[in-house]
Amino acid sequence: MSRLVVGPFNRVEGDLEVRLEVEGNRVSRAEVVSPLYRGFEEMLRGKDARDGLVIAPRICGICSVSQSISAAEALAAAQGLVPAPNGQLVTNIVHAVENIADHLTHFYMFFMPDFTREIYRDQPWFDDIAARFTALKGTAAQDILPPRAEFMHIVGLLAGKWPHTLALQPGGVTRVVSAVDVQRLLAILSAFRRFLQRHVFGCPLEEFSALGSLAELENWAGRHPHSQSDLRRFLHVGKALGLDRIGRAGDRFLSFGAYRNENGHLFARGLRDRAGQQRLNTGLISEDIASAWMAGDAPLHPFDGETRPDADMADGYTWCKAPRLEGRVAEVGALARQVVAEHPLALDMLEQNGGNVQARIIARFIEVALLVPAMENWLRAIRPDAPFIAHADIPVHAEGAGLTEAARGALGHWIRIEDGRIANYQIIAPTTWNFSPRDMDGQAGPLEMALVGAEVRTGEADPVAVQHIVRSFDPCMVCTVH
Repeated sequence: MSRLVVGPFNRVEGDLEVRLEVEGNRVSRAEVVSPLYRGFEEMLRGKDARDGLVIAPRICGICSVSQSISAAEALAAAQGLVPAPNGQLVTNIVHAVENIADHLTHFYMFFMPDFTREIYRDQPWFDDIAARFTALKGTAAQDILPPRAEFMHIVGLLAGKWPHTLALQPGGVTRVVSAVDVQRLLAILSAFRRFLQRHVFGCPLEEFSALGSLAELENWAGRHPHSQSDLRRFLHVGKALGLDRIGRAGDRFLSFGAYRNENGHLFARGLRDRAGQQRLNTGLISEDIASAWMAGDAPLHPFDGETRPDADMADGYTWCKAPRLEGRVAEVGALARQVVAEHPLALDMLEQNGGNVQARIIARFIEVALLVPAMENWLRAIRPDAPFIAHADIPVHAEGAGLTEAARGALGHWIRIEDGRIANYQIIAPTTWNFSPRDMDGQAGPLEMALVGAEVRTGEADPVAVQHIVRSFDPCMVCTVH
């Protein structure tokens, strides 16, 4: 057996290190290390209850809208406040913009450049992929960045700025949207749709989102040369490298539900494992600290959670806690959302090969294809003459949970208010779920599971299989240890 430390990773938000034990040419054990402690939960203690709306989104500059939504929903739950319908529509639109932009940034800037490494130079697809996706030099960056920037103007128009807007509030939004605004936003969205259909998908969005199985996906990919669209390029590379056979974790998927509507959520809340759809009881979430540099004893629910750093904790190897649902591991992210939402292609991918590198990427594209038409519908549903925000007093004593979905997966904020101030504030971010360490029962987190069996080629100090698996989860380490 040999040991290998991979990291620090480039093109990752924050600091990440992966410690591997290798037997033969395969990973036999992995430990995922989050080496940076930040302490946002402790910063919030004792603050005015409304300060969470200002401080918590600054955990991250990538998913700050998602953090704002969780903070606002937690306070709304404590207030017993239901957002104005217009406010919910605008929140959904702004949230979708951030998540779509995140999906595209991950694919073009973080994930695909790994296929331009020298180790793949002998592959027949290498020249095309290198010309398209080489970091900073490839044509893809030139194509994606201008329309992405124009698309992000929607956030500026509706929320004032990005990141760290204060427009998203417990009762809705501070921005009143006029009929003229709606038409301007629809025009921006229409241009973005044309870009996606021309360069990213190579087909109408509805055509891709309607695909119901891996067989249909393969037939779709084969209708045109792989160079016809960037998604087809990825599928071509994925098939050549067998990306559907690496990176499988426990196949237990959690979603808090995304984009609220009158019937619940556009993407459902729930839990799904190999036995099928299960009831989600968020009261059974706990955070284990057996392998974290934290002081404490038994796993605690976030309402009772503690954040007491202890750098000398003997059994610790990371600052990341280990979230568990009913004492068991759960994977979160776009694949989890689409599996829980029972999208037929996601379910078929799960049935055929379980959760894997390729499935996680495809699920992101399913979401993009579904969200743009949903945004068009939300914009048309806005009623400019109706309220955009509701108000309520801050309670003296209360608690509330704000549960939503960032691009990377399930995000939760739990607030307890005493004497009108924050007595406790706990956050579980998506990467905290996916990059969690071993718990008191020795259960590895999703990434630690997924890395077991990954190939380490002779002489590789930075194994490409490990890189692909890690990046398929799209880590955000500054959110992980908040």
